[in-house]
Amino acid sequence: MTISGFSYIRNGFKYQYPFLESIQSILPLCDEFVIAVGQSEDGTREAIEALNSPKIRIIDTVWDEALRQGGQIFAQQANVALDACTGDWLFHIQADEIIHEKDLPAIRKAIEQVDSNPRVEGLLFDFLNFYGSYDYLNGTRYQHRREIRIFRRGIGAFSYRDSQGFRRYPDPAMKEQGHKGMKLHVKLVGVPVYHYSYVRSPKAMTEKSKYFASFWFDDAQLEKAFENDSDETDYYKIERVKKFTGTHPAVMAEWIKNGNYDFDPSQIKGDLPLKKRMAYWLDALAGRRIGEYKNYKLIS
Repeated sequence: MTISGFSYIRNGFKYQYPFLESIQSILPLCDEFVIAVGQSEDGTREAIEALNSPKIRIIDTVWDEALRQGGQIFAQQANVALDACTGDWLFHIQADEIIHEKDLPAIRKAIEQVDSNPRVEGLLFDFLNFYGSYDYLNGTRYQHRREIRIFRRGIGAFSYRDSQGFRRYPDPAMKEQGHKGMKLHVKLVGVPVYHYSYVRSPKAMTEKSKYFASFWFDDAQLEKAFENDSDETDYYKIERVKKFTGTHPAVMAEWIKNGNYDFDPSQIKGDLPLKKRMAYWLDALAGRRIGEYKNYKLIS
């Protein structure tokens, strides 16, 4: 049983992605790591090469600037790396996602347990979505709570929409017919992905958000989306956060030491309208997120 890690990145330093730490966090588990590196002017490619790992294979890419709708370029780049993988199981990690070193044995065990069961097509991970600082998590009901990050090679899997999750084409003709693909049947691992997308400085967060949005909207839409925004992201425009009480992956030690921001949850603005308060109350009562979007079929 072999495992291929895969990812994509462009200008990782410029937009403050912990992409090197992301790679290193799962490298011990992988037999190879394939990464699609878009043309960058900040030394991203050179830094990956400097990791000096025989497991890492770089695929140089040029991002198609015409793919400015729905984040298609992100899925396209993920698929470039995916298609080059040779392992039995494929482990996708994005440039702002980290796996804790203590969880690597549990992940390997989970793969080994399902390897002989063809009914299980992938593994589902919980997400810890950090927000504002390394001390708090996004506590709203809107950011993704779980996603597929490991799946079998050879089942026709592909990166879906903006690369957040995966689906598959059991029949290649489905793609030509415009089919959205089939959801994967997955097992829950019980291990979290540490997601650090919203812990940049307020100014860096705005720069990253505008860059990210440029692959979703045309110029007119982009200008309208940010016309009332300042140069610094207001982290207090959120409904709720919750305190993180665990430990961070060791590879993130320097990031946390040098870039933990003074986020004060008491400054979160405004009261929730009744409809939203009811939604959170019902979630708590049910013990799950009611109406949650699930891009997978969970096997119990």
